[in-house]
Amino acid sequence: MTTQQPAVLKNLDEVRAMIRRHKLNDYIFSIIGLIALMVGLLTLLTLFVDLVMDGYPRFNQEFLSNFPSRRAGSAGLLTAWVGSLLVMTVTFVTAVPLGVAAGVYLEEYAPKNWFTDLIEINVSNLAGVPSIIYGLLALGLFVYILDLGQSILTAGLTLALLILPVVIVTTRESIRAIPVSIREGAYAVGATKWQVVSDHILHYSFGGILTGIIIGMARALGETAPVITIGALTFIAFLPPAPVMAEPPFLNFEWLQSGFTVLPIQMFNWLSRPDHAFHTNAAATGAIIIIVTLLMNGTAIWLRYRIRKNIKW
Repeated sequence: MTTQQPAVLKNLDEVRAMIRRHKLNDYIFSIIGLIALMVGLLTLLTLFVDLVMDGYPRFNQEFLSNFPSRRAGSAGLLTAWVGSLLVMTVTFVTAVPLGVAAGVYLEEYAPKNWFTDLIEINVSNLAGVPSIIYGLLALGLFVYILDLGQSILTAGLTLALLILPVVIVTTRESIRAIPVSIREGAYAVGATKWQVVSDHILHYSFGGILTGIIIGMARALGETAPVITIGALTFIAFLPPAPVMAEPPFLNFEWLQSGFTVLPIQMFNWLSRPDHAFHTNAAATGAIIIIVTLLMNGTAIWLRYRIRKNIKW
């Protein structure tokens, strides 16, 4: 045995000891992370089960088809869920085209300079701004300056501003995940910039973009502060005009200027009542909001999985 062999063996023992320490640290961190995850999930599950148990007596068709009432037993969610559906429609039509187009432009077309860096920083920061700030902005801009009133259009535009940074960031991250070889192959066969973006980039990143859109819409559905700020009604006993008519021109846009309420506002209204029966209604509404939100997030995960599974790179 040469004099170098003991030193080599000593180094090997040190490497093995270091690997064991790192594996132990990884194991401990995994356990801590699993405990933290289980605490969060169990807390959410406990709150959800409590809401379901409190609101179970109102889980029936009449609760969804009745107008609000001063009698808790006959009060329903008709105006609230119709208002939420119409507001989400305006939000989707406004935020999705703008957000996806802005994300594609920033990632594929915008020159890389200080100005685009400034835009990227501001977009990322806007994604973390409290929702009440968007409500105050909408109150000053849409209600007072543009004179759109306290309407469905104002609420939809407000929530569109809220989720717009989320859609932009998600779109950019989905595009960045596309391998460079896709672009290079398309350019190699003579494709133009627009053909590469429209036929390849958007096609392969569609799953991630769709996931971001659905998650953003789920967040908008549960927001209360912005719509309260712009003047959403806490009690409304009528439905907005129907968007579709049987006679020409078949489309009616009067509903955009109608007063409205949404599910979180209706829940807040019932919680503010002293009667315990209204609290049962509020619990049922909260459970419905959570179920719809979980379904939207679950749909986003499922769609992303299906789309990525069907795409052939």
